[in-house]
Amino acid sequence: MANVIVVGTQWGDEGKGKIVDTISESFDAVARYQGGNNAGHTVVVGKEKTILHLVPSGILRKGKTCILGNGVVVDLPGLTHELSQLRRLAVKAQGHLYVGKNAHLVLPYHKILDTEREKNTTRRLGTTGRGIGPAYADKVARVGIRIGDLFDPALFRERLRTNLAEKQAHAPKESALHTLDPDAIFDEQMTHFGEVQTFLVDASSVLNKMIVEGKKILFEGAQGTLLDVDLGTYPYVTSSSATAGGACIGTGVGPTRIDGVLGVMKAYTTRVGEGPFPTELRDSTGEELRRRGEEYGATTGRPRRCGWLDAISLRYAIQANGLSTLALTKLDVLDPFPVLKICRAYRYRDHNLEEFPNETDILAECQPVYEEIEGWQESTLGQSSIAELPKKCRAFLDRLEAILGIDISIISTGPERDQTILLSTPTLKQWGLV
Repeated sequence: MANVIVVGTQWGDEGKGKIVDTISESFDAVARYQGGNNAGHTVVVGKEKTILHLVPSGILRKGKTCILGNGVVVDLPGLTHELSQLRRLAVKAQGHLYVGKNAHLVLPYHKILDTEREKNTTRRLGTTGRGIGPAYADKVARVGIRIGDLFDPALFRERLRTNLAEKQAHAPKESALHTLDPDAIFDEQMTHFGEVQTFLVDASSVLNKMIVEGKKILFEGAQGTLLDVDLGTYPYVTSSSATAGGACIGTGVGPTRIDGVLGVMKAYTTRVGEGPFPTELRDSTGEELRRRGEEYGATTGRPRRCGWLDAISLRYAIQANGLSTLALTKLDVLDPFPVLKICRAYRYRDHNLEEFPNETDILAECQPVYEEIEGWQESTLGQSSIAELPKKCRAFLDRLEAILGIDISIISTGPERDQTILLSTPTLKQWGLV
């Protein structure tokens, strides 16, 4: 038995969806524990590209159970859209997908608050405008509405009216909040609720029962370590616990039930939105990384900022998540570069930093100190065994393991399932993946 958390080690977009889809064959269930439809997981099966924002990517594996935990915030129209998308793909959700009834809702006023705050501030965060932050703010303020509340329409209507009236009372007269009608929102939400109410469960009870029965659970997070609301580059973060600890909070499964943590890292570094990014490349190399990696947000389509691999932030992620091993994605993107760079330290004013400073003002002044490694300039696309990789590529991987002090157990050499190398490391053997 192995219950494993999959977590991003950078600013999200590391390819967690592909890794979860690939290894979920060895698990009985996939549980999403935080975030909302501000995240997008792109999975390629054959010639079909599927982008999921709420439903765990494990749903594309036949016979797997997928669960949205209480830590997720749910946009009901978004969820029903994904269910329609799955029906078009002939993927059966009924009996395989469950939604925690204690998950909070993202409502239309949350989206307006999100976009208007971003528009009217001098310190933009680069949010997706999907209403995720305001929904989590209501949750913490204890005025949020949970999806299970809609089983009592009268209660839902009352809370909806109260919340909207309060937000309108504090909004400037030109705010779009004043155009919202609580009855129209009620009708829309209840219509979508009618499509998903049979999926609602006590997620904690379902998951713990499965674990007692000896089932293997894969816990899937959204975003990445550096976007965690507590441990990330605050305030340029998401509004939930994107690190491994969030899996327990967001599903109601205790930490003693967890057997390991798999960190997913990209072979270079990217981020979307605002905030400091020491290794960012604003030149032709950065453009080439973006082009080859198709670095555009799955949710917004925004071009991602690209840069060389940052070992300082990765070591921080290893520590913060207690990682057991790593999965490295998009190795093939580095194929043409004659020289690769790994950031080993930050130059801050007149001295070097070798530990990650998650104080934003300090990080904004940091300049990368690089170690250069010779590139392999051969194709690794689609290779499925470590022996097939060029000698210089294997040397790069060995050096990376030495710098980070942790094994790389999974290597992705392309977007498709079979373009993946699973190594016979002790961790993967323990988890039953090899």
